[in-house]
Amino acid sequence: MRVAIYARVSTANNGQDPTMQTRELREYAKRRGWTVAGEYVDIGISGTKETRPELDRLMTDGHRRRFDAVVVWRFDRFARSVSHLLRAVETFRAQGIEFVSFSEQLDTSTPAGKMVFTVLGAVAELERGLIVERVKAGLRNAKAKGKQLGRPRKIVDTKRIAALRAKGVGWKRIAAEMGVGVGTIYRVAMKSSKTRGKI
Repeated sequence: MRVAIYARVSTANNGQDPTMQTRELREYAKRRGWTVAGEYVDIGISGTKETRPELDRLMTDGHRRRFDAVVVWRFDRFARSVSHLLRAVETFRAQGIEFVSFSEQLDTSTPAGKMVFTVLGAVAELERGLIVERVKAGLRNAKAKGKQLGRPRKIVDTKRIAALRAKGVGWKRIAAEMGVGVGTIYRVAMKSSKTRGKI
């Protein structure tokens, strides 16, 4: 089986060295009789970033079926969130590529590994549902207490806009001065122009 090794360290300082990960993964692949088809190493990049140069290259090569499995030293070297990990694994599985984590001893090519990822997916879905329900409950509670939801409405002085435009001030500068978006200023000005003449 052809495998791709993925390793990552957050920083090149403080003694972090990706070669420790890649060395162990190469030895692990050798013990299992796998051929290392490529190594992908991101250095100095946080795991919270879903877009990373080497990870992007790994995903592209996966689409090209240049390997049969992806091996990582630990889950958090690949992804910091369960949702990101699950999306990537689902992408790999759709392409017939397995996912193996050395430290967690998890392999999606085995029945046990498939079961763990199914459970992780269910937990992530439950967590998303609970978050949505908490947000909705919070909004209902705030509304019941008479709190106004959303951004507070700003009163835009149409006379001030007209005066500034008469002086040749641009839309962006007027918007910045009044603390609202350019689109808001333009809409207010156009609406006012229909009743009072062109600004």
